[in-house]
Amino acid sequence: MAVSDTGREQKSAQPSETPQVGFTRVLAYFLRLGAVGFGGPIATVGYMQRDLVERRGWMDRRDFLDGVALGQTMPGPLAAQVAMWVGYLRRGPWGALAVAVVFIAPSFAIVVAVGALYVRYSGLPIVQSLFYGIAPAVMAIITIAAVKLLRLTDRRDARLWVISGLVFGLTALTGSEPVAVILGAGVAMILFDARPAIRWPARLRRSRPSDPPRSASMPLMLPASALGTLAGGGTLVSLALFFLKSGALVFGSGLAIVPFLRQGVVDQHHWLTQPQFLDAVAMGMITPGPVVISAGFIGYLVAGFAGAVVATVAIFVPIYLAVVVPSRWFLRHRDNRQVKAFVAGATAAAAGALAGAVVVLTRQAVFDWPTAAIAVSTLAILWRFKINEPYVIAAAAVLGLLLH
Repeated sequence: MAVSDTGREQKSAQPSETPQVGFTRVLAYFLRLGAVGFGGPIATVGYMQRDLVERRGWMDRRDFLDGVALGQTMPGPLAAQVAMWVGYLRRGPWGALAVAVVFIAPSFAIVVAVGALYVRYSGLPIVQSLFYGIAPAVMAIITIAAVKLLRLTDRRDARLWVISGLVFGLTALTGSEPVAVILGAGVAMILFDARPAIRWPARLRRSRPSDPPRSASMPLMLPASALGTLAGGGTLVSLALFFLKSGALVFGSGLAIVPFLRQGVVDQHHWLTQPQFLDAVAMGMITPGPVVISAGFIGYLVAGFAGAVVATVAIFVPIYLAVVVPSRWFLRHRDNRQVKAFVAGATAAAAGALAGAVVVLTRQAVFDWPTAAIAVSTLAILWRFKINEPYVIAAAAVLGLLLH
């Protein structure tokens, strides 16, 4: 019996059985996705679901949804987190790092090149024209991706559809992705399906509150003093500290980081003006890959190529750690009834939040008759025909130049 239990524990710590694909092919896929994956986190996660789970069968449905659930409950943009999760399942921490590098590299190269032109020509009004056409087309792309993600997540469980619907409405009304509600949905499913039995140890009743040991506070004090020393070390250090904090403290999609970045970049440090910051956000949205690559554009405007590298690395370090550090524990315990129930509830809530984010983003991207026509036409075409998204984005970009 002991041998059997050990075997089950080892099996539960491994990803589900799927066809073994060479890691080079996995890296090639994410390099291509980073180059043509337009539409932000919702669309990019939809591409991964379609390609890795449905079409190629490289990932089990459960493995993919585990990555979505883990990503939604950890800080950072969801698309990059799910990509790193796929790499972790294949090659551990080094696999997650390799996937992150190839996934980010194309969009980083684009924002650096555009940043150089932007500095040389004192701003790029063409960015706004491109965004005028691309943004509503992107809304159609992410609408389809959100619908597919809801179907994959909730399937025929009415309770999960209710959770998704409630979180969808909350996100659409408030304009923010409610991380606390996503966690609460996971807890609610535990109470429904896997309520744990609580046993209170006898010694717990005799315990009294006490001050934490001195050694427990030292790790907090030492980094604080070190950061204070580094803060005066120049612009690059300031960029690194700011974007490290940004990547560690912001939950939800990459767009959730925009208000936090604006406060620091425009109001606090005065690195950019408001129009420059809006151009940086637009660059993050119209380039493929994760939206937070706008950090690289900001870094370039502030301190050239070195600033772009520092800002990009700094913002992705906490995102990487938030995937790699809990992943081993998550894989080991995901067959636990409570963990499975939590993942089901949190994933349903996450899918609802992403669908609600589509409504929020559409309000910003579709604001007149031409943009509405682009959005509706794109949705109808993609729903009826199988057309690669980059071609749709290119056509929308041309329309943006002609109309704006």
